[in-house]
Amino acid sequence: MTSPLPQQTLLDVHALQVTFPGRAGMVRAVDGVSFTVAAGETVCLVGESGCGKSLTAMSLLRLVPAPGRIERGGHIRFDGQDLLSLDEPSLRSIRGREMAMIFQEPSTALNPVLTIGDQIAEVVRVHTRCSRAEAWQRTEAALAQVGIADAPRRARQYPHELSGGMRQRVMIAMALVLSPRLVIADEPTTALDVTIQAQILELLRDLRERTGMALLLITHDLGVVAEMAARVIVMYAGRVVEEAPVEALFASPRMPYTEGLLKAMPRLDPAERLERLSTIAGTVPSPDALPSGCTFRDRCPHAWERCAQEEPALHQVSAAHRARCHLVQEPERRVPTTATGAHA
Repeated sequence: MTSPLPQQTLLDVHALQVTFPGRAGMVRAVDGVSFTVAAGETVCLVGESGCGKSLTAMSLLRLVPAPGRIERGGHIRFDGQDLLSLDEPSLRSIRGREMAMIFQEPSTALNPVLTIGDQIAEVVRVHTRCSRAEAWQRTEAALAQVGIADAPRRARQYPHELSGGMRQRVMIAMALVLSPRLVIADEPTTALDVTIQAQILELLRDLRERTGMALLLITHDLGVVAEMAARVIVMYAGRVVEEAPVEALFASPRMPYTEGLLKAMPRLDPAERLERLSTIAGTVPSPDALPSGCTFRDRCPHAWERCAQEEPALHQVSAAHRARCHLVQEPERRVPTTATGAHA
């Protein structure tokens, strides 16, 4: 887990909306998302597939795939500058240099016909006025920084010559070669085995501590959250449904969706281990077929009439804890659960 929260806001996202054409007009795939990331902080954005977390991450760099678009009315401020107001050349000077992204699948993100050294060196030369020799020197240093042994030889290899874990380290090296102040990592361990996952997470944590970069980590794995985050933002159906410091979220989740995610985590302690893992019934609704009221109500064991009639606000639980649930105002409506997590 990371150190206490720094105070200086580096990234400020407010009322972010991303829409796509649907059968009955524009559909909100990301709906009013707001959060901040402080300088040097690690924040985890968590949720099931389809909840909008990766699209939120892409929006921060204005990489929303067509025909999607970021709607006016919100802002994405990086170090006080609104990225939505920048022209493309100005944005390119920030993208990669000040903010960088580690993509989910390195085998598709890396160009198969160029050596990994050429691909990293190209990033350096696009953003700096350095010679080819200097760009190559910085490339080899970046590969060494992420723990790739014999960097000069590896830099001359092609992506297919490297293992999955090695390719992911290359993606991290590419993101960090220009020492950005914010790194966005979109499910960086999804395609890796457990041992390599642990190595990549340890590498990211170590690099954050050594460089002082801020890290926005996108994941569906609450085990990763417990290991990495200072603060957690939970998304569901395109919206933020809970936000809290990691200790508060694990100790006292207020949104039933967050509770469900936590109960679905495997336990190592025999005293806490259940005979069967808990699951959340149903699936994330499509953005163009959201239920009325609370978007989680069809899957929620605590839902009552108000949940179908009224969309819950993002209520303030404490100074640093918010939850989008009517139970914050009416906790007596909570249905009791048994020791195994089943509802009585």
